Amino acid sequence: MTMKTTKFFLRRSRMLDFLNEIERTPDLGAISVYMPPGLSTPEIEDLLHKSGINSIPDELGHLVSSAKTGSVLFWGNIRKCLVLPPFPLGERIIFSEYVAEPLSMMIGKEFMIGLVLLHLGSYAVGICQGEKLISSKVGTGLVHGRHKKGGSSQQRFQRRRENQVRDFLDRVCLHTREQLEPHAQLVNYIAYGGPRQTVLLLQKRCPFLQSLEDRALPLLDVPSLHQRVLETAVGRIWSSCIIDWREE
Repeated sequence: MTMKTTKFFLRRSRMLDFLNEIERTPDLGAISVYMPPGLSTPEIEDLLHKSGINSIPDELGHLVSSAKTGSVLFWGNIRKCLVLPPFPLGERIIFSEYVAEPLSMMIGKEFMIGLVLLHLGSYAVGICQGEKLISSKVGTGLVHGRHKKGGSSQQRFQRRRENQVRDFLDRVCLHTREQLEPHAQLVNYIAYGGPRQTVLLLQKRCPFLQSLEDRALPLLDVPSLHQRVLETAVGRIWSSCIIDWREE
């Protein structure tokens, strides 16, 4: 018998309905395994072995080990799925039935989240309470593209571009502080979006963001920035990924 794999995403309200449906599913052979991020492969294998699951998909180990916020496995005769939650799980737990309450409680919280999205030349920063964007700032900055010619003109252009990048990142840092600093003690997570190298450059030049690095969520892939992208990012932050297996 083969297993068909389906992957999909659910925003918060639909995810809570999904978890409620799982808990109402009668299945005497069901297991729920909560696995926080950072577990090694042997730890994952040991946890799955202790749960009593005998036959699992080949890709499950990789999915769990690469999950940046951890994962929850619901495995029984009726439902077989892995949930990658939007926020980090705190501890490993095994239940001998479908138990979604710890995950539902986490997703149902009104977390305050700072958003810092940027490409070189455009940025969007803001803060949301739950899925509601309560303040934001979107803007642009002059950063020329790379110079393709050689010689002294290229060196001058490169120095000018480096100055533009520094000025742009310093301005983004300033606006980030304006948006987030008044709420810094209440912010639960920081969500970054954009090219990884650009985000790292900003973090390096912005001591305020360095002070919040322990609250960072996995990096979002975002297009060129405007207000609509910022609003869409809020929904993505709160979305859970589900990998579902069905027997054929």
